[in-house]
Amino acid sequence: MSAAITRPLAAIGRPVLAGLASIGRMVLFAAAVISHIFRPPWYPREFLHAVMTIGWYSLPVVGLTALFTGGALALQIYDGSSRFSAEAAVPSIVAIGMARELGPVLGGLMVAARVASSIAAEIGTMKVTEQIDALVTLSTNPIKYLAVPRVLAATLTVPVLVAVGDSIGIMGGWFVGVNRLDFNSAAYLQNTIDFLEVSDVMSGVAKGAVFGFLVALMGCFYGMNSGRGAQGVGKATKLAVVSASVLILGSNYLLTELFFSA
Repeated sequence: MSAAITRPLAAIGRPVLAGLASIGRMVLFAAAVISHIFRPPWYPREFLHAVMTIGWYSLPVVGLTALFTGGALALQIYDGSSRFSAEAAVPSIVAIGMARELGPVLGGLMVAARVASSIAAEIGTMKVTEQIDALVTLSTNPIKYLAVPRVLAATLTVPVLVAVGDSIGIMGGWFVGVNRLDFNSAAYLQNTIDFLEVSDVMSGVAKGAVFGFLVALMGCFYGMNSGRGAQGVGKATKLAVVSASVLILGSNYLLTELFFSA
């Protein structure tokens, strides 16, 4: 009788405990990465390479995503606001929506899809081929050499990508508004400038820094904890992208509460 009762509880408890243990390992890994950022030695070549890989090479996909999102947002807002004869609100809502939410979130998700998978696959392959063990043999800390440059580069470059994406998204809304919805170009831009505040832009940039940190952290964590073989690397890549995406959406809500709940 007791076994019949405890068996279902054990089936529930095992994944819960495994999840809590995984969260604990992530927190300890994040603490180790943060602590190593401020302690030498530093590896500027690895950092600059990560800046190019994460920042510059992600610009096309972030820019295209923002461009089409801004245009679609202008169409949707115009269609909805026309029911209340409030078409003049289209420029301001597009600008605020891109700066506060859509720019940071979509940019973060695009970077997560591209960067978290790449980092996890790269570091996971290094683990499978015992290159990480070779670093330890050469008295090189793998966290400092592999994780710190990538996490620091993502934390610094994703906010820049978000700012550029915001600008491109607003221009996408302007292009659709002027050429498709018959807005006056000067009036559209003036309306955008009048209603968009510095706090709107800075909140999105701050979100970008958090999202970049989470993306690189998940890529490094799952890469270093990858299983053996091609299957283990594939699983680590999948978990890195899924975890980074979920953390971006969850942290976005928390940051929105923090910035705008008042």
